[in-house]
Amino acid sequence: MARKIIISLAPVKAGTPVDRAALAADVEKCVALGAGMCHLHCRRPDGALTPDTTEFVATFEDILARTDVVVQASTGGISDMTIEERCRPLDYCRVESSSLNGGTTNLNGSVYVNTDADIDYCARRSYERDIIPEVEVFDIGMIYNVERSAQAQPYRRPIFYNLVFGHKGGMQPDMTCLQAFRSAVPADARWGVTHYGRDNWDFLAGAMAMGASIVRIGFEDSAWLAPGVYAEHNWQVVERLVQLIHAMGLETAAPDEVREIMGIPPRR
Repeated sequence: MARKIIISLAPVKAGTPVDRAALAADVEKCVALGAGMCHLHCRRPDGALTPDTTEFVATFEDILARTDVVVQASTGGISDMTIEERCRPLDYCRVESSSLNGGTTNLNGSVYVNTDADIDYCARRSYERDIIPEVEVFDIGMIYNVERSAQAQPYRRPIFYNLVFGHKGGMQPDMTCLQAFRSAVPADARWGVTHYGRDNWDFLAGAMAMGASIVRIGFEDSAWLAPGVYAEHNWQVVERLVQLIHAMGLETAAPDEVREIMGIPPRR
């Protein structure tokens, strides 16, 4: 049986206004093509991060009226919000997965603060609600930081790591960095990749060949399709990724298969 790849769709570019109806239609088509999970930040209609979950909930309600995609709430993004405010989306009853940030890093000219206490708090809030974290790590040391956190706040195994590449100040998308980063992932964990600023498909192909279980795609990270060509809709980059997955003899995971792979409990 072919190995299943979870396509995690991050469809909204930071700071851009969102047309909810258009986004829901785009996500619906992405899921029909092979995406299994949708990752959204809590934003105002103008695209700015906010602790007010009103628009976040309304956006996912529009999406879930069309499709049964796995709901992933981001608890990240550079802002002046407290970790308690960043975790407010976890109170939305239809959230099934969360992004959990593994440490502090320089990120595109800013300092992205995630203290040890922040990590422990986010993990605790997630597990209290039967939400499965996907741990975003921007350098190798963050993996060890999260393993430390797992001693203070028991994590459900396997832990899912999202190895993030391409941000200024972080790990860069080359195979040497990928091999080093991958070597630090514990043997009992699962892992995937995000390629921010993506301008090729080689890196994602290499990651899947090395065993990545999850690949994040979408306008939050890049709209690149081919040299000089950029997608107008998220479904176009999802379609291209699905073609690559199939060309490698792999298959995409449907939403219910994502839940099975990640051990997500039934919705409350």
